[in-house]
Amino acid sequence: MFWQDFPMRQWLLDREVFLAEFLRLESRGTLTPTCRDCGDTGAQVYRCIDCDGRELYCSGCLLRRHFQNGLHRIEVWREEGYFAKTSFKSLGFCFQLGHPLGESCHFPVRSSHNTFTVIETNGIHEVTLNYCGCGTPPPHFVQLLRFGWYPSTVGFPRSAATLRVLNTFQILSFESKASAFEYYQSLARLSDNIGTTTIPDRYRAFMRMVRQYRNIKMLKRSGRGHESSGAAGTRQRECAMLCPACPHPGVNLESDWRDAPPEKRFLYTLFLGMDANFRLKQKMVSNNASDPSLSNGWAYFVHESEFKEFLNTFGTLPSTCSNHNAVNKERGKDGLAASGAGTVDCTRHDMKRPSSVGDLQKGERYVNMDYLFCSSVELEELVEVVISYDIACQWSINLWERLKIYPSWMRVNHDSSTSYRFLVPKFHLPAHVLKCQTKYSFNFNPKVGRTDGEGVERGWAHINPIASSTREMGPGARRDTLDDHFGDWNWKKTVKLATILLKRITDAVPEMVEHRELHKALTERLPTEDVSLWEVELSAWEKDTSLPNPMETRVKALSQNAVRLQLADEEHADASLGVAYVMHEEISASHLISMGIDLEESQRQTAMTAASLSSTTATDKQKTNLKLRMSTLKRKIEAWIEVQHMYIPSLRMVRARAHDAMDEQLEIPAHEVLLRLPSSLTSTTPCDMRLLSIEWKLRQAQASDALDDLREGLRLRSYVLIDKARFQRGQVANTRANTIVVRCQAKVNAAANRYCAARSALAGLAPRLGVEGWENLVPELKKGDIRAAAAEDDDSEKARKKQRRKSGGTEKEVALEGHRMLSWIWRHVGVGEQMHGDGALHDILRVEWCKSRARQDRWREEVELLQEEMRRVQQFLLHRAATWSKRAADLASWCLPNVPADPLFDAGRVAFALNQQEQFLMMARHCGMLWCNVAKYVQSEGRCDIVPRSSSMREEDDGEDDEVSPLQDEAEHNAPLGSISVDAL
Repeated sequence: MFWQDFPMRQWLLDREVFLAEFLRLESRGTLTPTCRDCGDTGAQVYRCIDCDGRELYCSGCLLRRHFQNGLHRIEVWREEGYFAKTSFKSLGFCFQLGHPLGESCHFPVRSSHNTFTVIETNGIHEVTLNYCGCGTPPPHFVQLLRFGWYPSTVGFPRSAATLRVLNTFQILSFESKASAFEYYQSLARLSDNIGTTTIPDRYRAFMRMVRQYRNIKMLKRSGRGHESSGAAGTRQRECAMLCPACPHPGVNLESDWRDAPPEKRFLYTLFLGMDANFRLKQKMVSNNASDPSLSNGWAYFVHESEFKEFLNTFGTLPSTCSNHNAVNKERGKDGLAASGAGTVDCTRHDMKRPSSVGDLQKGERYVNMDYLFCSSVELEELVEVVISYDIACQWSINLWERLKIYPSWMRVNHDSSTSYRFLVPKFHLPAHVLKCQTKYSFNFNPKVGRTDGEGVERGWAHINPIASSTREMGPGARRDTLDDHFGDWNWKKTVKLATILLKRITDAVPEMVEHRELHKALTERLPTEDVSLWEVELSAWEKDTSLPNPMETRVKALSQNAVRLQLADEEHADASLGVAYVMHEEISASHLISMGIDLEESQRQTAMTAASLSSTTATDKQKTNLKLRMSTLKRKIEAWIEVQHMYIPSLRMVRARAHDAMDEQLEIPAHEVLLRLPSSLTSTTPCDMRLLSIEWKLRQAQASDALDDLREGLRLRSYVLIDKARFQRGQVANTRANTIVVRCQAKVNAAANRYCAARSALAGLAPRLGVEGWENLVPELKKGDIRAAAAEDDDSEKARKKQRRKSGGTEKEVALEGHRMLSWIWRHVGVGEQMHGDGALHDILRVEWCKSRARQDRWREEVELLQEEMRRVQQFLLHRAATWSKRAADLASWCLPNVPADPLFDAGRVAFALNQQEQFLMMARHCGMLWCNVAKYVQSEGRCDIVPRSSSMREEDDGEDDEVSPLQDEAEHNAPLGSISVDAL
């Protein structure tokens, strides 16, 4: 065992040493204080806490050593025997702008009031500052910028922030979502953490500088500094970071991509995802006139004034999908300028699209989402577009009709040259009504690969933490901040595309091979003529989803009501022939059993109600209602038992014996009375076979109905949980949502109990009726089987392994819609007379074969899509590099509008272009290195290494330093070359 395996244990042994050394740092470090440079032993000594070593210096040597670091924090040794904070300003240090460091100015110009505030990463400093006044000096704000400080104002700045602190806060806000207020307060505490010093309040100025800095960085990265029109000539969506893997004609597509054969057109599909986020609210703070956006429509948000004008002109339409009312909910509240934000994303790579984000006012109104959709696809020149939207089943119905009344630029071309398909994300689909679950499924529709359509939801997880700060901002500041975060999100996804796509294709190729072999094996065991017919049906449905779906069962199980009607018809026919089995003038045999099953259900419900009412918390009214309910139920049971004894006389003796054996003083509650239906009788108790047969049919139908109720309850619960997670915020809303979830769960539990009761009855009837093989028609329902279909839509390998462990299954057990394990309750067809015979078996085989073919095709398409995306990413990066190369080659001397000519501007322009060119070339080379074996890996169907050994990626460790003990180092040094790990090499 090496200590690096347990670093915390090792530290505990030396904790006292750490404590002692921390206290030692509070001393001067020597008993005789001496200046490190001049050796003076009598002068007052200082030390810099931002410099390494914490050496002691006299004031003169300290100033001489820090002429380049005037914002460091220093301490002075007091006569009382401790270090106290001081500043360079108190020692007479002055920042001189406009000259090289260390040089003085012959005509210095003092800053306003002879004081200046600088915000730096180590605190907030008050300094002495002189501007240059020699000749015709640049404006003061320009001198500050050239010194590396960002001015708070253009006229007469009294404060500035270093470019270091602005860049640090920008990266910190991207990663931690810290607000500017929290960061500024942290800097203030670094300057004074005991509240005895007045720190200048420059928070508003800091916020202003942060916004301007972000805007300038965005313009710089988008190349506006390399265009003679500058920032003023910026066009809409020009500053957005595009998705390198999506198809962009003229950028990463071949010149003849439009001539691709029909079966390959899907490789150039644009996959879009639409959604709304009701966390991104904005309060009624300021207005667009007082707080305008610095980049109105340049990046991800749409042009605000055009958007608002459109909304004021056009109205909305209601939704008719019974399970989705997000469209109709008026989520706008008093005091909110925006109730959320809608967006259109690249759903395969989870990136925000240019000019595709806009505010919502009241719910997911069609008018808002229509505008965002049209704005996103306005300039696209593609042949295939797939739109994923959780209410696509309703939103898409009259979309083209609505677009006809909108402005001309919104009339999207959807003729034969461009195909638009609308699907529902996989996680949201189970919450829809049944008719939507095949027509709008990514699993069943062709040419979409393994796309799940949930990319836009994953993007919200990144941006939601910043909602608490953006809702307090003005409209312009909020849009600029969100634009900046969206841009960073796109850039991070771009940087990670090399490993993301590699991981995806590494997983996809083995899945493609496995599902191809599984489908081939299934096909070989089926009749050729049936397979040919199914192939035709499936192909026809894939071309036109309005045709009958071969992946839906066409054999319906009988319900309880249908079975009761069938039994009543049979009894009527027997009565007309004089052979009816009737022992009571009003209640027939089938009616008797039906009533018994209904009473059994009433007993279960009464028992649940009694169990839910605690004797200490129940009100008198609740107790009274329960007693009345139990009394009514008991009277019904007693009346039913009298009729039952006519059909099964032997039960009189059985009940009499049971009554004699029990305590006469004990009263049996109504829900505990034994009904003694035929299924519960022992083989020694006489019972007419016709009663057994009747109950068998009714119990089969009861099991089928219970499964239907169970599935509906799980779908309803899934929708409520999705709605709760996405929309409900606050204690009141969450309490109401939890109450609904509890009610849904009660329905699920009731349906599960009813199914188990029906199956238990069938188990008692089967031996007496001589029925075999019934267990396959009515499988056992376990606790783990009661799960929603939505929970299994996680396509991650981790979830897949977890489900196999839970079920005790293997890799090749039932894998439905890709590779997830789906509970049998969602695949079970049903029970009843219609399920017996060749028709039912043929129906089941057709459904399973079609779904198997769909899984095979989706994985094959996924591999082809990933290969095309890899090619597009490399081509996109090379195109970006070529663009910056052209900008670097522009050696002409020119300047931006209202900016004086400066040769150093030309030099900086070329230098930045060369830097960007090399950056994109390095990224393209990195992709090429990681993907060099992909073609061979696909061709060999996963039988070779996909990552070259020289560039193999290490597994993620726990973040600890690679500490090697002397013993381990010696062991590896003496080991044969082949036995040393790659990490050690």
